[in-house]
Amino acid sequence: MTHRVGVVPGDGIGPEVVAEALRCVEAAGVALDVVTHDLGAGRYLRCGEVLPDEVLADLRACDAILLGAVGSPDVPAGVLERGLLLRLRFELDLYVNLRPFQGAPNRHNGGVDLVVVRENTEGPYVGEGGSLRRGTPQEVATQGSVNTRYGVERCVHFAFDLARRRARRHLTLVHKTNVLTYAGDLWRRCVEELAPGWPDVQVAYDHVDAACIHLVERPERYDVIVTDNLFGDILTDLAGAVSGGIGRAASANLNPDRTGPSLFEPVHGSAPDIAGTGRADPRAAIASAVLMLEFLGEEAAAERIRAALAACEDVTGTTAEIGSRIAATVAAKV
Repeated sequence: MTHRVGVVPGDGIGPEVVAEALRCVEAAGVALDVVTHDLGAGRYLRCGEVLPDEVLADLRACDAILLGAVGSPDVPAGVLERGLLLRLRFELDLYVNLRPFQGAPNRHNGGVDLVVVRENTEGPYVGEGGSLRRGTPQEVATQGSVNTRYGVERCVHFAFDLARRRARRHLTLVHKTNVLTYAGDLWRRCVEELAPGWPDVQVAYDHVDAACIHLVERPERYDVIVTDNLFGDILTDLAGAVSGGIGRAASANLNPDRTGPSLFEPVHGSAPDIAGTGRADPRAAIASAVLMLEFLGEEAAAERIRAALAACEDVTGTTAEIGSRIAATVAAKV
């Protein structure tokens, strides 16, 4: 079966790491009909376009989307984040941001094996708010957090289902219910009300500040974390650092209802300072491709690449050398 995949290499190291991810998918024997789109800082700086409607329509028709990275110091903050990344999440209803983390034990902890389920289309990222008397001593800025029962419940439902499929069957809600007494209360009540549907899943709660401490000192405490958009954004960067570096962290922006494609991307950003030097680690992009293959129903190929990533954990070299070694390991298992 051939899968139509929209590929957005993007900026900085994005094209370099995406190339290695596609190399590994090919080595696993999966046929892709790749449709490449020029989106990101480069396009914006050339012609002022962020995400034209016709490109969005083409991406919507794909089976999945693989994105490298977007961003440049030459583009004002918020232009690409809101106009491209967030618009794709909202338009395609990518309401679950899934980020798995694994890492070996070190002197600070007993190892990392957890998944963060981050609500991906609500919270402060909706953009509710504004400013008044901007640039004056009397300036006022407001930024609201949008939380709906519909949005929270479907995210929590996904997290419970995921926890049930994992060995530990443990779910932790992370929020700040003692201060955010409206949004936090909605999240807490949704978890409590849905929990009886998964009696085999143990449920816990941590304030987000306590979770930051535990992720560093005792990450083995966590199995599946479910949390809101902003807290999830922060916690996953910390989890990436604890589990071996943000440069190896993968993510999936999922539409679990499959009313459109899901989007897969490494979370390390465009890293313009090392673009073109061959120093970018492609493992996060390759791991994101693994998540994509699982979404597409190519579980056997996904498992071969995952095994190759584990076998090549200590491989060093340039971006292309690391990717080539992983791809060769995958091909040897086909």
